[in-house]
Parts: sequence; structure tokens; C-alpha cells
Amino acid sequence: MYLITVFGNLLIILAVSSDSHLHTPMYFFLSNLSFLDICFTSITIPKMLVNIHTQNKVISYEDCLTQIYFFLLFAQLGDFFLTVMAYDYFIAICHPLHYTVIMNPLLCGLLVLISWVIGALNSLLQTLLALQLSFCTVLEIPHFCEFKEVIQLPCSNTFLNNTMMYFAVGLFGGGPFAGICYSYSKIVSSIGGISSSQGKYKAFSTCASHLSTVSSFYCTVFSVYFTPAITHSSHSSAAASMMYTVVTPMLNPFIYSLRNKDIKSALRKFFGVAVIKGPIVLG
Repeated sequence: MYLITVFGNLLIILAVSSDSHLHTPMYFFLSNLSFLDICFTSITIPKMLVNIHTQNKVISYEDCLTQIYFFLLFAQLGDFFLTVMAYDYFIAICHPLHYTVIMNPLLCGLLVLISWVIGALNSLLQTLLALQLSFCTVLEIPHFCEFKEVIQLPCSNTFLNNTMMYFAVGLFGGGPFAGICYSYSKIVSSIGGISSSQGKYKAFSTCASHLSTVSSFYCTVFSVYFTPAITHSSHSSAAASMMYTVVTPMLNPFIYSLRNKDIKSALRKFFGVAVIKGPIVLG
């Protein structure tokens, strides 16, 4: 699964970077999401594979905190990038005449940069707060060092950690989710005003892949962070965490490429050029 995730997302990055026709805001954000998916799975899956191979599930305190930092960072970036992509679709469908003016390269670059800065600062804050906790015994974490699981284990007071965690989830999770809902409410309203059925289908198919990713990401994240602890076992938490850290990044290349003629065309051109430029043996 890990190799499929890395290979699939690398193909999307190669397709977008190699084809000048795909140098648009939509595919710029998609290639950033693909890079993020590779990073997201790389902070957890390789360590889990090593643990399975060596039958050793031990992780050092420093490695656990490092894993927490990057896990929070990439989870937030995924949230922000999905929101930015929804905004991009909103402008493309609701304001097509102003699309190239609004979604200019400077704005696209700023949106990605701001996402990285906010994600890095919040992840650093949450990790530094976790660093202040004291643990009384050797800990057993059910899957990997996920932030919510780790801060439930200390013998010291975790009120501040829990407060900041839910504040961050509400602000950086709920805020972008509200933005996505607003964008799609406007998109649905705009699609309803299109007279031809072919135009409606084209507009909807543009957003279908993104909607699938948003649904799988937010459903699993909300099940982890907003399900009461009494009814939420460690096994169900592990299953939900695996969904948005492993399964969703693995499915994204299929979701965005199988029905996307531009991506498939770019990949055919890329591999066609690679074959042509291959070594030629003279007799």
C-alpha cells in the first residue's frame, strides 16, 4: 500500500510538472496535495513496516514527538489544501470570466505558503505543550504516535493540552470545513442555473473527485476527534487513523486520475517521450 501511494502520487506530480497544459491553479494545488500525501504516509508507514519486520514496536520519546509534529503538520496542510482547492473550483464555476485574474500565480503561491506557515506554527505549539507532560511508566500506544492518543496517557494534568487541541481542531479544522461547505453551496447554486444537462454534468464532474476526497478525509478525522471517549475504543481509533493516513492518500491518485483525461494524456505523453529518449544501441 505504501509503494502504491508513493508511486501513484509521484505520477501525478510528474504529469503536472511535465505538461505545460496542466500548469494551472487546479493542477498546481493537486500536485501539492500529492506531495503532501507522500509525506503524510512516510511519517508513519515505514516505521510500522520496520516494526512488523523486526517484531519490535518500541519507539523513542524523541522519535514519537517528531512523529507527532509532522503528523499534525501534514494533517493540517491536507485540510488547508482541500479548502484552497474548493475555493479554486468555486471561482472557476461561479466566476469563470474573472478566474485567471483572481487565481493568479502570486495568490496561488501565497495560499500554499500561508498554509505551510500556519500548519508549522500550530504543530510546533502543540508539540511543545506535549513536551511538558510527564509520563510515569513505559507507555503502550496502539498504532502510532497520534497526538490525541499520546496526550491521554500522561500522569500529569492534560487540561491545557486538551483545550488547545480542541481549539486548534475547531479553528483549523472547522473553519476550513465551513469554507468548503460555503464554496460548494455556491457551486451547487451556480450549477442549478446552467440550462444544458451537458454543462451541468461537466461542472459536477469537475468537483466530483474533490468531493470524494473531502468526504473520506473529514469523516475519518471527525470520528477520531469528536467521538466520545466512552464509545471510542483504541481499535476504532486506529482504524479511523489508518483511513486518513494510509487509505485516503493511496486512493487519491486513482480518484483524481481515472476520470481525468488531462492527467491520463499527460502521463501518456511523459512515458512516450521517456521511451523515445531512451538509449539507442547502434549495430
